[in-house]
Amino acid sequence: MDAATFETDLSLFKYDNLEQLPPAYRDLDESERRERIEAARDELGDDVVVLGHNYQRREIVEHADFVGDSYQLSTEAANADADYVIFGGVTFMAESADIITDDDQSVILPSMEASCPMAGMAEALQVDAAWSDITSAAPDETIIPITYMNSYADLKAFCAEHGGLVCTSSNAHRAFEWAFERGDKVLFLPDKHLGENTAHRLDMADATVEWDPWAADGKDAEEVADADIVLWDGYCQVHERFTTDHVDAIRADHPDASVVVHPECRRDVVEAADVVGSTATITQTIEDADPGETWAIGTEIHLTNHLQRWHPEVEVVPLCGDACMDCNAMRQIDPNYLTWVLEELVEGRERNVIEVAPEEQELAQVALDRMLEV
Repeated sequence: MDAATFETDLSLFKYDNLEQLPPAYRDLDESERRERIEAARDELGDDVVVLGHNYQRREIVEHADFVGDSYQLSTEAANADADYVIFGGVTFMAESADIITDDDQSVILPSMEASCPMAGMAEALQVDAAWSDITSAAPDETIIPITYMNSYADLKAFCAEHGGLVCTSSNAHRAFEWAFERGDKVLFLPDKHLGENTAHRLDMADATVEWDPWAADGKDAEEVADADIVLWDGYCQVHERFTTDHVDAIRADHPDASVVVHPECRRDVVEAADVVGSTATITQTIEDADPGETWAIGTEIHLTNHLQRWHPEVEVVPLCGDACMDCNAMRQIDPNYLTWVLEELVEGRERNVIEVAPEEQELAQVALDRMLEV
């Protein structure tokens, strides 16, 4: 079993209220499901808001009040006057929503098995042990931990407790600058590719070292001491799949195509692309494209599919063709689960509620507030 598989399985035990979809909901066809979802939404009215992440399938986003990236959706939830927030995303996203929404709002994840593999690659116990080794390797330096938004609440709390903060893919460079104003070294978790791409943006590519949490010693102490940026060896399985061969193939098949990729992609893929940015940037790039332009998208396949539907005047193609992956965690939010949790709310029952422990919530909020400062 590799690291990613182990961590994905381990992350399922973060919550003890794992509930399977009842048998009566497992064979609904799309027509019946849509009718029942709409009926439940009508019954609940403004008491519920449904959020759909960009990586969700069509059958989820078509029922969402808001569609976007993870932190954007959390802020929409906080601004909504709804008792119930149903998050069509993964666990860490629902946790972020729970952190920033009011105490009287309940955040519901339709399926508790929707756990991001990359977030699971940096479990708090693992990070605690690594922190001890890393700080011992550089005892005279102040190390600032930064965690990507794609992490669990306990890791966000850890970063706040040790003087660090959270970042998104859009503001990672500003988070690094904030950290270097306050310390000598940055520990960046959990996505090494976003960390490396950010280091390049800051002209610090030669100042990085990777920390392997699965190795007995992580990394040689001298290498850690010499580096300014320690990159946790985690990654997104979807974005790591893209290669420069895919870029070359697209340019061969579509000579006039432009390529836009997410900064979770490998460094050489980012260098080969025309535009690099978050899901919001990718979406905006297609919205701003002229009719007849061709754009190859290097991100999760469902966003590419959405952009194809939403902008038929632009030729939108997946960067790796038929080999492009969906997010296996997002896939767990089956639309039948959405039907179930909505109808349970109609009956007065809350299922799969995400609740971050108060102490973690308070510290994670500090990490988020520091991000907003930058």
